[in-house]
Amino acid sequence: MELLTWIDGTDFAEYLRSSLWAFPAFETVHVIAIALVVGSIALVDLRLAGLTGRNRAISEISHDMLPWTWAAFAIATIFGVLMFLGAPVKYVGMAFFDVKLLLIALAGINMLVFEYVTAKSKTGWDRMPTPPTVVRLTGMLSLAFWVSVLICGRFIGFV
Repeated sequence: MELLTWIDGTDFAEYLRSSLWAFPAFETVHVIAIALVVGSIALVDLRLAGLTGRNRAISEISHDMLPWTWAAFAIATIFGVLMFLGAPVKYVGMAFFDVKLLLIALAGINMLVFEYVTAKSKTGWDRMPTPPTVVRLTGMLSLAFWVSVLICGRFIGFV
C-alpha cells in the first residue's frame, strides 16, 4: 500500500487527476484498443465455437486476426496502466477492477491451455465446420471472459 500511496502522490498522478483532457484521452485510446481486442478475438472465438466462418480454417482466421489482437492488447495495456497510475489507491480493492484483472488472467490461461494443449491436435479439426466440443468450449469461454472484461471496465467508471 505504501508503493500505491507513493504513486498516487506523484506529479504524473496529480496531472492525470487535474488535467481536463489527459485522462479522457488515455481512456479513449484504452477503450478503442479494448474494442479492437474484443472484436478481433471474437472473430476467432466465434470460429472456434463453430458459429461463423465455417468455410475457413481456424488457423487462417487466427493468422489474420491475432496480430491485430496482440497489437491492440499492448496498446490497451499501456494506456490501462497509465490510467491506473493516476489513482492506484482508488482502483486497488475496487471489485470491478479486481474482477476485470482476474477475467483477463482467466482469458490468458484459457488461451495458453488452448495453444499448448488443445491446438496440438488441430490438424484433425482445423477445417471442420463444427470443431470438437473442447475447441468450441475454448472459444465460448474466451468470448465470455472478454465480454465480461468489457462490462467490468464500463462499471469501473461509475464506482
